[in-house]
Amino acid sequence: MSERERVHRIALFPASFDPITNGHLDIASRALRLFDEVVLGVAENVAKQDFFSVEERVEMLESVAGTHTGIRVAAFHGLTVEFARQIGAQAIIRGVRAMSDFDYEFEMALMNKHLFSEVETLFMMPSPQYLYVSSSRLRELARFGRDIDEFVPPIVAKKMRERFAGRTP
Repeated sequence: MSERERVHRIALFPASFDPITNGHLDIASRALRLFDEVVLGVAENVAKQDFFSVEERVEMLESVAGTHTGIRVAAFHGLTVEFARQIGAQAIIRGVRAMSDFDYEFEMALMNKHLFSEVETLFMMPSPQYLYVSSSRLRELARFGRDIDEFVPPIVAKKMRERFAGRTP
């Protein structure tokens, strides 16, 4: 296949990114080795109460990842698979830390395949130092004044400290 005929490979990495963690960035950068473009899809999760607004999450993501060639940040509302179709993604990237994550993600991947057969789901494990890191766990640590700097980009740590400043745990 000539370079001209080569398809621009797009992967969607959807998550709430509430907040973005170094584990998210780890997976995004590794996915970028496999795809020409990785879209960090900031999902509005109707089942959860947001810690940061969608706009704040997009702003933080753009400041830490949006400057990398091949990474784009976009917010979306609705079904992930519909957003994948809209942006022309060939794959949906999902981070999986444990078997409990896999059970949930596997069922979702099967439904997505049913709804949009052209998209593939790729499960990626974070690097070992991020296996136990989750956004909800980090929010809890920050709420109790613990240092989270090793788990999140500096701008995220700063915004989380500001959000919890003056609050009692």
